[in-house]
Amino acid sequence: MLSGESLNNCLQQHLVKAAPQEQPLARQLVYGALREWPRLSALLKALLRSPLKKRDRDIEVLLCLGLYQLAHTRIANHAAVSETVELTRVLNKSWASGLVNGILRRYQREMDALEAALPDYAALALPTWLADTLQTQWPNHVEQIASAWRSHPAMTLRINRQKTSSDAYLRLLEEQEIPALLLTDGAVRVDPPVDVARLPGFEQGMCSVQDLSAQYAGPLLNPQPNERVLDACAAPGGKTGHILELEPSIAVTAGDISPERLDRVADNLSRLGQQAHLLTLDASEPEHSLESASFDAILADVPCSATGVIRRNPDVKLLRTPEDIVRFAAQQRQIVRGLWSLLKPGGRLLYVTCSILAEENDAVIKDALNTLPGAQLGQLTVVDAEQTETGWQRLPEQHSDGLFFALLKRSA
Repeated sequence: MLSGESLNNCLQQHLVKAAPQEQPLARQLVYGALREWPRLSALLKALLRSPLKKRDRDIEVLLCLGLYQLAHTRIANHAAVSETVELTRVLNKSWASGLVNGILRRYQREMDALEAALPDYAALALPTWLADTLQTQWPNHVEQIASAWRSHPAMTLRINRQKTSSDAYLRLLEEQEIPALLLTDGAVRVDPPVDVARLPGFEQGMCSVQDLSAQYAGPLLNPQPNERVLDACAAPGGKTGHILELEPSIAVTAGDISPERLDRVADNLSRLGQQAHLLTLDASEPEHSLESASFDAILADVPCSATGVIRRNPDVKLLRTPEDIVRFAAQQRQIVRGLWSLLKPGGRLLYVTCSILAEENDAVIKDALNTLPGAQLGQLTVVDAEQTETGWQRLPEQHSDGLFFALLKRSA
């Protein structure tokens, strides 16, 4: 995970030998504990008489998992405690069994007082640097954002209107006794989530799983008949498929720096019955692979801190640092500058991040307006979003992720 591997892939490698019936609980415990980690760590600090040694980091993790089970699951308290104690022996650290038992039982007895004494940042399950940043940039939305980051992601479907309508697909879901709610035309929430194998017509491309905020990108890019469009950071291909659904006549090039991730784009487009030119592409230096001034529209869904999608990537709370934000912002500026040469006069570039931080959003667009030839700010309107200096920010909320959108136009 520290090498850049996704949490999901890392976890899957460790679950291959686990019984299938045990895997959902394991995932719940890992993802749930990571969403709560700053709070659990603060509770543990208050419960320990002295900090654990670095070599006993595994016992610290075990204690946080035990605290999570007691506070956030329906597992019987006695079972949560006994199973957590038993794991000290699995780790060959039987000496810690008494410590683990004592800490967890003390938490049961003093839970209310311990919770009440937590610092504000810890009570909201926020790392201190991120809590301070939110208080500066989004002071009226701190609790909303923190609450969203602690929640389980909703399952939202994008209906392929080339193959069916929202109303018709809702009827199919009803026939399968899958509870669903129409959010907007083309977006349906399934609650509770189900395996995609249960979704009617999924393998035939009738729908795709895509967060509601992510579904805004295609319409905001607004592909027109017969345009040449570049999806510059395309993997895993959700937005690529969406823009082709909106305007099948366009010629799409889908690029990504990772050939392996492009395989996922190919799989998604194949399921939807769509085609695009797939290209291994360094978006910061695309002139090595693509012709200048060759695209009418570019979608730049750039790599970012993932602060808008922390509930899906809760390890961000542990791994991300303020220095990472500076690094991402520099990379984003390079990508926008690199892609600019590919845009035709009169063309447009939709800049998208899954970040809620101004350094990665407004600051990058301001740099583009000040440095790129012919760069102008295009007009956008995004519903249920906060307008910023250069674009629109959808903040994380109960049922959708936090994404930023800004439109740059190249003068003719």
